[in-house]
Amino acid sequence: MKKILFVVNVDWFFISHRLPIALKAIENGYDVHLACTFSDCKAKLEALGITCHDITFSRSGNSLKREFSSILSIRRLIKTLKVDIVHAITIKPVLYTGIALQTISSPPAFVAAISGLGYVFTAETARARITKLLVSLMYRFALRTQHKVVIFQNNSDQAILSEIVKLTVHDRTLIKGSGADLSVYRNEPEPSGHRMVVSMACRLLREKGVYDFVDAAKIVQSKWPNVDFWLIGDVDLENPNSVMQEEVDDWVKQGIITALGHRDDIPELFAKSNIVTMPSFYGEGVPKVLIEAAACGRPIVTTDNPGCRDAIVDGETGLLVPIKNADALAEALMMLLSDKEERVRMGERARMYAVKEFDVSNVISRHLEIYQTLMVGR
Repeated sequence: MKKILFVVNVDWFFISHRLPIALKAIENGYDVHLACTFSDCKAKLEALGITCHDITFSRSGNSLKREFSSILSIRRLIKTLKVDIVHAITIKPVLYTGIALQTISSPPAFVAAISGLGYVFTAETARARITKLLVSLMYRFALRTQHKVVIFQNNSDQAILSEIVKLTVHDRTLIKGSGADLSVYRNEPEPSGHRMVVSMACRLLREKGVYDFVDAAKIVQSKWPNVDFWLIGDVDLENPNSVMQEEVDDWVKQGIITALGHRDDIPELFAKSNIVTMPSFYGEGVPKVLIEAAACGRPIVTTDNPGCRDAIVDGETGLLVPIKNADALAEALMMLLSDKEERVRMGERARMYAVKEFDVSNVISRHLEIYQTLMVGR
């Protein structure tokens, strides 16, 4: 039986971003394994036929001993399982798996999914430039494996990393995000009623543009008091760049936003929204939440930032604004809030774009084709 090992940071991310691919692989005869840090989803995944292996990925990366231990654990697991393909997803799993593969005499095929290069590749601080140099050197080493495919989600990341690593056209491919199930994320009519809703859903990190969202909400509400701003998502206290819960509570107390916390009913929440926004300045792949918003037929206002701009067609399915610019964000939101006809038309075009670019069935097919090609080449 063909054997594939997925390596990701944590189980819930795998479920939200890669589970349909794994299930289709099982259906196609693959023995599917998953290595990650588990929260409370292990039993669910094993019930679906996925063999689970515990590997701890630290959030901080402050202990070299712990990071080296993660690399050794990946190496040991790959050698023990004798997998045909190892598919690593996001920065740390890609780097650590790639490094582990360099120490194996007959390594399996390697699928490296670049879900955004991260903030260090867009920031201009001295610390970010030094980190970018170190991470670039790690990518060069980790992606030296001959039998590989590197999956990018946007053209900017593909251009940057292809130059750093010297990837050929045969080594790389572009798949815009992890897709959306169009039967779940349906195109519902815009809600009726006196009040309108602007939604933002994400981990509540500074780089996701949470403060710009709040500042834009203040500007809009000073002129449009009938607009509600929904902030969907939890703080992430293990991340040093997380917004604090006290700040969220204060915004709610002031009446600026409605904080909904983590929610599993995103399709329903977007159906009740008029506009979806995400003013991120993080090094995104293609944000899944923007894919889902487009699938729900909602116009999007987002930043002219790698990954975010790849989720829309500017002026057609949404509007782009500069990063870290709450005034421009508020202006774009008010433009759509004031023009229902254009808002609805833009949402309809967003749905058509999602059908063309983001259908999860197409994403699954592309991945299975990559696996098959790598298997034939072995």
